[in-house]
Amino acid sequence: MSPAVIALALTAALLHATWNAALRSGADRLSFVTAMAYATTAIAIPVVLLLPLPLPGCWLYLLLSAALQVVYIIFLAQAYRYGELGQVYPVVRGSVPLLVTAGGFVLAGQRLTAAALLGVGLISLGIISLALGRGRGERKSLSLALLAALFVASYVMADALGVRLAGNPQSYAAWNFLAYGALLPVAFRLLRGGMALKLPARETLKAVAAGILSFGSYAAIITAFAIGNVGSITALRETSIVFSALIGRVLLGEALTVQRILVCLTVTLGAVCIGYS
Repeated sequence: MSPAVIALALTAALLHATWNAALRSGADRLSFVTAMAYATTAIAIPVVLLLPLPLPGCWLYLLLSAALQVVYIIFLAQAYRYGELGQVYPVVRGSVPLLVTAGGFVLAGQRLTAAALLGVGLISLGIISLALGRGRGERKSLSLALLAALFVASYVMADALGVRLAGNPQSYAAWNFLAYGALLPVAFRLLRGGMALKLPARETLKAVAAGILSFGSYAAIITAFAIGNVGSITALRETSIVFSALIGRVLLGEALTVQRILVCLTVTLGAVCIGYS
């Protein structure tokens, strides 16, 4: 894996962890992510006007990805309703590398070296153990988290296939955000029966900032997908759990337990295996 791909994946991980930290403190997460979608749509509109239109072959994958992302975010919001962030987030993020690697093998014929496979396994097992070892999980929250992970893996595979047909990864990412930004408010209306977000001004500003970070994270990972191996990149991005632990300690005052430190070390070792494979 080239240094550029590693840098893109780690940047995406850092930005992803940061906007999740913002989402974590929100009382109404569905309203929060919908406000984020408005922000990313506002960013995407001028971008799509400046960039060339994606090539025809990618549009089915692009629209499928946007729809899958909407379903994922709904399941994620429901999972947080019944379980804690420290349980749900690791299960979702830790399950994705194995699912994506399996999908890359079946759908795209991608092969990983033994070191990369070891890295994928270390990252996935480390993050999942963080959640399951806590003994706090209820069956419903874990089921919802695993469903969310399945949809994440599905849209990642759609993106990995679609971006290679788009001609321009940044254009693909911008149009994906436009499609997602159109679909999520529709889903919000169906679930809530109206469009009123009812977020305080402070929460709205935080959601807008989180949306900007989300856009940057997605653009970075889409660019990496265009030039690297999807399984390795996705696993490397899961180092976001390390960044989230540090952000939680520094900004949110969360304790770094021995178990969390061990998981962070395991995830980092997995990332090294992937980076040097």
